Amino acid sequence: MTARWIRLISTLLPLAVATAGPVAAQPVPPVLAPSESGPAFADLADMAVAAPIVAGVQIRTTIKLKGPDAVGVAPGDTRLFIEADVVTLLRGQGGLPTAIRYLADVRNDARGRVPKLKGSRMLLLARPVAGRPGELQLVAHGAQLAWTPATEQRLRTLLTALVAPDAPPRITGISGAFHVPGSLPGESETQIFLTTASAKPVSLSILRRPGEQPRWAVSLSDIVDETAATPARETLLWYRLACALPPALPEAATAALAPEDNAAARADYAVVIAGLGPCR
Repeated sequence: MTARWIRLISTLLPLAVATAGPVAAQPVPPVLAPSESGPAFADLADMAVAAPIVAGVQIRTTIKLKGPDAVGVAPGDTRLFIEADVVTLLRGQGGLPTAIRYLADVRNDARGRVPKLKGSRMLLLARPVAGRPGELQLVAHGAQLAWTPATEQRLRTLLTALVAPDAPPRITGISGAFHVPGSLPGESETQIFLTTASAKPVSLSILRRPGEQPRWAVSLSDIVDETAATPARETLLWYRLACALPPALPEAATAALAPEDNAAARADYAVVIAGLGPCR
């Protein structure tokens, strides 16, 4: 290994053992093999939110790291120092050099061998290394994805939604709830008010009518729109709700309600959670 490679690798290795960012679960993210399916939408959204750089690259060179340079590598993985050419830039204020460098732990094949990645196209969700143009740190375990047209399109749609003027804010909690019985037996309305990182209003409304299934909707303004539809799966609004809402209403949110209204509000909230489904 030449002195040039040693210098380049030595600048990136500290990033492999000192992760940064709220979603960085492992020191160095592994590559998803091209045969594997893409990540779950919630995982993709977690990484997209955290990544100031999203780029499509083509791998030019890989170097296998061993010994002290591969501390913390999981069994069955190999740590690689990778040089790649930038093919597309989906997000990145200020742009990127045409060639970039980073570390990744790669899953070995069934025979225990390192896959040949030279020439492979990948999608990276990363952050820049301060003071070192062209050097990147992946934002999370799994933030290097095998490129496919479908995965790139999912990322493009998600990144566009994140910067839209009407993008749903990040949900931080539940501030309160109230329940109002209707004039007919079986008729009622529950409203649940959410707190957000940007202080923008978000609320849930659940309507019950005699002989009908409960209907719920989300409002992103101070005006409750009873005709609004429930959020579709694999959308930013669905992700904000499904991955942030607690499984049950907190006690503080219903403390002021009468016992029967408290129980009704909790039952209506359960309708919302079931409708959203799990955040996988």
